[in-house]
Amino acid sequence: MRFLLSCTLFFVYSAAFAVELTGTSSQGGLLFGQAEPGSKVSLDSTGVAISPDGHFVIGFGRDETGTRKLQVVSPAGEVFEKNIAIKKSHYEIERVDGLPPSTVTPDPAATARIREEARMVATARQHRDNRAYYSKGFAWPAKGRISGVYGSQRVLNGKPRNPHFGLDIAAPDGTEVFAPADGLVTLTHPDMLLSGGTIILDHGQGLSSTFLHLSKILVEAGSFVKQGDLIALIGSTGRASGPHLDWRMNWLDRRVNPQPLLSALNESAAE
Repeated sequence: MRFLLSCTLFFVYSAAFAVELTGTSSQGGLLFGQAEPGSKVSLDSTGVAISPDGHFVIGFGRDETGTRKLQVVSPAGEVFEKNIAIKKSHYEIERVDGLPPSTVTPDPAATARIREEARMVATARQHRDNRAYYSKGFAWPAKGRISGVYGSQRVLNGKPRNPHFGLDIAAPDGTEVFAPADGLVTLTHPDMLLSGGTIILDHGQGLSSTFLHLSKILVEAGSFVKQGDLIALIGSTGRASGPHLDWRMNWLDRRVNPQPLLSALNESAAE
């Protein structure tokens, strides 16, 4: 199933030049654009990649606020501008006290490994391709129960931890994981300290998916996969309390929410 976005925005600057935007401008949201091929796109005066057929995407971070200025200039020099106000999202906050300090703060050796693996992930996410592999839409990567949502956060012993940036799908060990959209595999790792078996899939224009806690990886870095291709099996590797898939998405340096890419009607397909 392709994605169904929660809202559709359509703006026309002139009779000859139209820009279509679909998606959501809330915190963690993504807006997908379609403009005349050959147009130039910018967000707050910074260039945004656009595909040869006119597709582009922009995203908003979990805690991003304010207004962003989108500008699209057609090959003929016509200008479309839109001020996009970022809507606030609600996040679940859980407080847990009385935990042993060792479970809250990792030892120096673990910290060094976490930093090195984070560097590897950041490098993989630097891959850029102007083609919009995501333009065919997104599908559920696995079947299971939704056990965790984007943006939620724990406060352990009074110390706020990093927010959860993924969509968790709980399922038995060995459950199949499929590519939710076309993309290039830019990283595979069998056993990262925190995320265990890990895959990063580049969907084009800085939009990428990361899949964590995998028990088995079935693709290689550098390979291209199509939506629906089998890429891995669910597990509980890394720091996981049980078998599940943690699906995360990034647009450039912004961590975005994959769940709105899937229609409310299609959420039952995850069960």
